[in-house]
Amino acid sequence: MEQVCVLGAGSTKYGKLEDSISDITVQASVDAIDSAGIEPREIGAGYISNVFGVADKQVHLGPVIMSNLGIPERPSLSIESACGSGSASFREAFANVAAGFYDAVLVAGTEKVTHTGTEWTTTYFSYCSDFFYEGQAGASFPGLFASMARAYLNEFKATEEDFARVAVKNHENGLLNPKAHLQKKITIDDVMASAVVASPLKLYDCCPFSDGASSVILCSEKFAKEHGGEYIRVTGSGRGGSSAALQGREQMTTIPSTRIAAEQAYKMAGVGPKDIDFAEVHDCFTIAEIVDTEDLGFFEKGKGVAAVREDATSRGGEIPINPSGGLKSKGHPIGATGVGQVVEVYDQLTGKAGQRTVKGATTGLTHNFGATGASCAVHIFQSV
Repeated sequence: MEQVCVLGAGSTKYGKLEDSISDITVQASVDAIDSAGIEPREIGAGYISNVFGVADKQVHLGPVIMSNLGIPERPSLSIESACGSGSASFREAFANVAAGFYDAVLVAGTEKVTHTGTEWTTTYFSYCSDFFYEGQAGASFPGLFASMARAYLNEFKATEEDFARVAVKNHENGLLNPKAHLQKKITIDDVMASAVVASPLKLYDCCPFSDGASSVILCSEKFAKEHGGEYIRVTGSGRGGSSAALQGREQMTTIPSTRIAAEQAYKMAGVGPKDIDFAEVHDCFTIAEIVDTEDLGFFEKGKGVAAVREDATSRGGEIPINPSGGLKSKGHPIGATGVGQVVEVYDQLTGKAGQRTVKGATTGLTHNFGATGASCAVHIFQSV
């Protein structure tokens, strides 16, 4: 198996964008190509993650992007796995480079949804759940994650203020990220006083709807060395699944797909949770980050809230979580989110993260899931 590397990365700002979905994807991809120091013609294939291209009147994005990059003859694949589309796309690209099918490929994630309005965007999101059992019955994602949060409060020694601490931390990180959607300092009191969306979750417990695109160049290490650019190694990759509907799971306070994907990634990389210097995890809601950190093995079940209270997950803590600001502050452009996490890891491990740099970090992890965790991918990266 070829050693797979990330040679370059690029991203638009996340938020409300005016340009079309194809335009923002090309912008991020050109940035990644320039970052890698390569020419578009050196790309063997494109992997494009997107969920709601139809909302911007453009599906079958792959050929559109490759054509706009001047390489229409290169094959492309559009991948949808709900909110986990970006990491699923990255995994497919990783597998193809590792197998030797391509020397270098483009992975791009993209979404454009803010122009549809809150009502329609919320409706679109509900299609990502098990619609027959959940969305059609009126269960929105805030409602589903609120059920997880309520179960966590009942099962462990946690408070709603503990959830609020996650939001405060991630907003502090987002202030240092010029591409973050929500660059706003908040307090625990702000979170507690914000409107209740689905009890016990409040407005500031929830990530925003975002537009945005992120891209990376994946390649073999031989290709990376020949081109002389800064690169990081992909040392672990794992994917897992869970019951599509939340009501089909034995426990509400764990996401099986995360545990499965993490176990695979750790085994491939030959490391464990204690070897990870920082992680970008899927914090679509504050409760999700707490559950994620436990399922990834950073903390024992029920101890994730104590870790937040003790600042163990802050940038200078034991295991910094979401130095980018996470979905909560950086934003959540669905198809782009998983690829955006890789962009952050690349920037961190190549010294491009500026004031939000995690000092001394050499190993990073990304964790990205779809819906309430029905699909999940975990990847591990190491500096050279």
